[in-house]
Amino acid sequence: MDLLPQHIAIIMDGNGRWAKKYGKPRVFGHRNGVKAVRESSESCAELGIKHLTLYAFSTENWKRPKFEVNALMSLLVDTLKNEVETLNKNNIKLNAIGDLSKLPSKSYSALLECIELTKNNTRMTLTLALNYSSRWEIINAVKNIGRDIEAGKIISDQIDSELFETYLDTAGIPDPELLIRTSGEKRISNYLLYQLAYSELYFTDLYWPDFRKEDLYKAIIDYQHRERRFGKTSEQLT
Repeated sequence: MDLLPQHIAIIMDGNGRWAKKYGKPRVFGHRNGVKAVRESSESCAELGIKHLTLYAFSTENWKRPKFEVNALMSLLVDTLKNEVETLNKNNIKLNAIGDLSKLPSKSYSALLECIELTKNNTRMTLTLALNYSSRWEIINAVKNIGRDIEAGKIISDQIDSELFETYLDTAGIPDPELLIRTSGEKRISNYLLYQLAYSELYFTDLYWPDFRKEDLYKAIIDYQHRERRFGKTSEQLT
């Protein structure tokens, strides 16, 4: 077993509850969560992890109060502009998955600009899942496969897991070996459902703004003590 995961996915949960604990509005928690994003990204790059994917905004998050949604979109713009220098300094490439065209124009433009300014970085790829839903992603992939069959580009007998994965938003990105979720919740919440089929799941009670590099190390150490069998027996791995 490789001791270090090459791809870590994180569900950054608990910003609102962290803010409530301090008697602050939920937006305060989101703003303080940016530090955890920075520390996790830099730490993964330093360790040699090639991919980090963060669940930044789900399609379901649009149901939150309008003030909070607007604040989150504004925070996204500010963070992207402020972090470009840090990403380039650490040789980190920015990527994004999800129904990105539905983002507000300012957020979408800032995202595309940051992706463009970091596209030549090679140390690590940081992927933001924005306006993302795994069910949407899978259905969208099926629709596109259907269109290509109708256009005669492929035939149904060609469809296997390898082909199907090329239609997902994560095409070209290896599946995560490790999923981390903060805040004590123990569910996947419509995140990378196809890609997490064989991922190790790690849950911590820490709220996301309190998550630091030492907590990332704990999750990785926990991962390193697990036996990944992929349907085989322990004896077959030796």
